Parts: sequence; structure tokens; C-alpha cells
Amino acid sequence: MTSSYDKFPRITVPGEPKLWTGAQAWQEVARNAADPIVVDTYPGVRLDELEAFLREALPGHQVMNVEDLAARPTVEIDRLIAPHLTDDRVFGVLSHFSLAEFYDEGKLAELGREVSASDGPVVLIGWGAALVPVAERTLVLADLARWELQQRQRAGAPNWRCDNGTEDTLRKYKRSFFVEWRVADRHKRELFGEIDYVLDTNSSVRGGKLITAETFHRGMEAAVSAPFRVVPFFDPGVWGGQWMREICGLDPDAANYAWCFDCVPEENSILLDVGGDTVELPAVDVVFTRPRELLGALTHARFGAEFPIRFDFLDTMGGGNLSLQVHPLTEYIQDRFGMHYTQDESYYLLDCDDDAVVYLGLRSGTDPDAMITELRNASDGEAPFPAEKYVNAFPAKKHDHFSIPAGTVHCSGANSMVLEISATPYIFTFKMWDWGRLGLDGRPRPIHLEHAARNIQWDRNTEWAQEQLIDQVQEVASAPGWVEERTGLHELEFIETRRHWFTGTVPHHTNGTVNVINLVEGAEAVVESPDNAFEPFEVHYAETFIIPAAVGAFTIRPTGNSVGQRLGTVKAYVRGTEPQTALSR
Repeated sequence: MTSSYDKFPRITVPGEPKLWTGAQAWQEVARNAADPIVVDTYPGVRLDELEAFLREALPGHQVMNVEDLAARPTVEIDRLIAPHLTDDRVFGVLSHFSLAEFYDEGKLAELGREVSASDGPVVLIGWGAALVPVAERTLVLADLARWELQQRQRAGAPNWRCDNGTEDTLRKYKRSFFVEWRVADRHKRELFGEIDYVLDTNSSVRGGKLITAETFHRGMEAAVSAPFRVVPFFDPGVWGGQWMREICGLDPDAANYAWCFDCVPEENSILLDVGGDTVELPAVDVVFTRPRELLGALTHARFGAEFPIRFDFLDTMGGGNLSLQVHPLTEYIQDRFGMHYTQDESYYLLDCDDDAVVYLGLRSGTDPDAMITELRNASDGEAPFPAEKYVNAFPAKKHDHFSIPAGTVHCSGANSMVLEISATPYIFTFKMWDWGRLGLDGRPRPIHLEHAARNIQWDRNTEWAQEQLIDQVQEVASAPGWVEERTGLHELEFIETRRHWFTGTVPHHTNGTVNVINLVEGAEAVVESPDNAFEPFEVHYAETFIIPAAVGAFTIRPTGNSVGQRLGTVKAYVRGTEPQTALSR
């Protein structure tokens, strides 16, 4: 079965949405603008291109780069954020800076006076342009999805106002993840109530698509009123396999595809249909602008405006083992990295070969000192680590679901296609052994044995894993045409998962919390509203889709070539946020 990843569904903006492109967009802004026009950008927007294009599109305007005129010197910012970056290649500490701390307050005030005294119209541009104090303004948010930003950094783009284009991409990502994106999201959220326009800069500045604030907010409202998908992205890796390339219709010339983020709104984008044109925006904008409708009141109360559930793919079909790893305990991730919850995980086997295994938990009788000593020796290149001497290797078959609470040693073996259903924190992996491989960049992949040793739960042995992490399936409900099963996760994890096998129509309800669902068996299905509150939403094999909490009741049934066949979905939601009197559905 082949999925339809080349045909991403759009979120239709209702009413009479307005969109402009190219020079026409800026001429439209200028006709209706208060002076100055302020274009506040997400870090990673190509500011030099934007400045050159605006000078061309608005020849009568003075274009002023606020970053060049008022930002603090990079060396000062480096000193300010150094404790948050640390010397580690991968891990820093989440920052709580405001963007104003990266600017000289006196220079911003001086710039505001200069704008007010100007004889002609002015355009202010840059990340932080909205910080310039002016009496009136027309505010444009030039937005960018994080995944596109990462592609630019890999191609040589530097971090904000840095001369580090050729630096290790892991270090550039670290600066973005722990500092720049935190500051940028905090700043962007403050602007949403003030913006007049939003500019899509994911493709280019010159070809960027401009929509009004009203169109933007209608799009956000439409997103939480019906099922939707984010745009997945696929990436190669040293252990990558071949399953996704075939099933998802990806580039046949690529060496492999190791993973796919199919539901990580912090990283992914969404597509809006604006009067027949497509506008791409960060999916996290939905989380920031409509958190209660998307997440539900109780989930929002627990996590704030943060999407807590992550669905991604790990493809080792024809590839290799993942690194042997462990994730931090909650108090450790809070104390060391500033995250308020940890990277709990689970592996759902979408597919696998007969020899597939999941490494999970420690073999009973393991001596911690002996294991750590052999891991250190392996890291020093003395001898390969004998993984199966210390770690259980459980046979895995299609549709098995393995829970992996933080602190549990684990990894997926070769020849597996894993749907990873997890908490959203996604970079806090302490690798202990990587089978002697180099990264795609030719450098040794980072090993964090000291972090790992402080988090391994040594009592999670063979018996514990068998009793608590494997084969936890329980039937909880059934009716003609469908069966519902609970497949996990472990009681230490906050995510609940339910699998439905069905040949007919299955009734579902969000019960006040966001649902994330993947079609794990069958070619295609359709999601519908019992009262026609939204248009039928078609999904295909291995596609992940989001049901906002505000949707309430919905159904899923086979459609097209799948009619008459048995289909399967796996649904995840935050445990404990559904009403206690709600029926299991």
C-alpha cells in the first residue's frame, strides 16, 4: 500500500480570505498602512533578501534594518547566553530571555525618534522590529517553520547574527533549540494580537505570500474545528531503512530515510487553502493562538500552550539498530535542562521482518559497574559493547506495542518500522553505544554515558519488562463492526493509547482533550462528523492526523478500496484529562 504524502490536505480558510504575492503584496500594505511598516521576522528569515526586495518593491520608502541599528553586539549576546549553551555538543539549558534583552534600549528609543521625525515613509525590518517604540504602525509577521530553518542551517546558514555558517550543525541546532526558538516563540506570541498581516517565508521572501491578520486568525480557527494533518518531514540517518521510501513515495535516489516527524507541531508546518492558493505556516501557530480549543481545557492547564504528544517514524527496514539509549527522569530533565516534563516513549511496530527485535530493559542479574565499564571501554574504542550480554532483546512482530518509560534502556533493532508514540520533548536521548558508527557528517555520534548512568533504572530487568512493558493489550469495548483495545502506555507515562480494529463505522469522542491518531492498518479511511460539523476527512495508511479537543464527536470508517476489509487505528491522548464519567470510546 502506498500512502499519499505528496498530497497534503489543506486547511480551508472560510469567508473571503485575502492573499497577495511578490511586489503586489507590499504595495497593498503601503496603500493601507500606518507609518511605519514594521516587518518583524522569525530568526532564520533571509533578512538580506527581504531588505533588498523591499527596497525594490517600495522605492519611496526608507528601509531600516533594526538588527543592524539596535541589536547588541553578538559578543555581548554570546556572553549573556553562554550558561544556557554549555560546552556540550548537543545539550544546553532552556532559556527564559526576552528578545528585548538582545537589544540596546537606548538605540531602540533613538530609532523610534528617528522614525517619527522622518519626512518620508519608513519600513522597519528584523527579528525585534516591533520593539521600536512608535506611536502607530502597520505590523507584518514574517513567519517560518523550524524544519525549513534547519534545512537552511544545514546548507550553511548561521544562527541569528552569528558568523557560524560552517559550524557543526548540532551546535547550531542547540543554539536554536535552547535559546533562539524559545525567545522567538515568546516574542511571536506577544505579537499575534497586534499583527495586521502574516508573511509566509518558507519558500522565499520574493515569492512570499502575504495574508491579512483576519485571514490568519480564520485559518487558525478552521484548524481547530476539524481534523487536520501537519506536513511531515523525512530525514536520512546512519541506521536508516527503506520502508518509508517505498510506502510514502519518497525520493528513490536517497540512500535511506531514518525518521519522519509526522506530528510534532513545534517543528512541522501546516498548509492553509487561501482562496485556492496555498500558504505554509508553522503548525505551532495553532497551538499558540488556539490552545484551549486544540488541546482541551485540562490538557492546556497541565502543559500550557504546548502540544504534548509526538508521533514520529523510525525506519530500520534494511538498515541498522538505533543507538542503545536511555531518556532522562523527570527531575533530571528539569534540573539539568529546564524542561518541565520528560521524553517518555513507546514503540508501535507498523511493520517488521521475522528477525526483528526491540532492545528493552536490562537482563536480570546485570552488574551496573560491569556494564558501565564495558560501555566506557567501547566508547574509547577498546572493544565493541556486548549489548545482548546486558540488555534484553525481545522478538518483535507487526502491531506489537512496547512501552518505554524514561530511565529504561532501549533501542529498536534492525528491520523494523516503528511508529513512535511519545511525549513531545525529542532531543533528550542519552546514547550509550552506537555500534561503532560515524554520523552522516563523518564524525563520531555524541555519546552521553555520564548522563545515561545517572538515569538508568537498574531494577527494570527482564521480568519487569515482560510484566509491565510488553503485551499489555486489553480489550475494553466492542460493538458490531469494531473492537477497542488498550495497548499502553505504562502507568509512569501520561499518554493513553487505544487501538481500534474495525470493518464498520467506529464512534469516537475527544472527551475534551486532543486526540492524535494513525491509520496503522488498511489503505484508506474517512473521518466524519455525526452532525456535519466538518467536511469528511480522508486519511491513508500510516498517516497521522490530529483531532482537536473542540471537535467532540467523530466517526472513522473504511472508504474506497478498504470497504470490506479490517482496518486499524491507534489513538493517543493525555491520560487523566478526559471527564471521569466519560464512557470508554
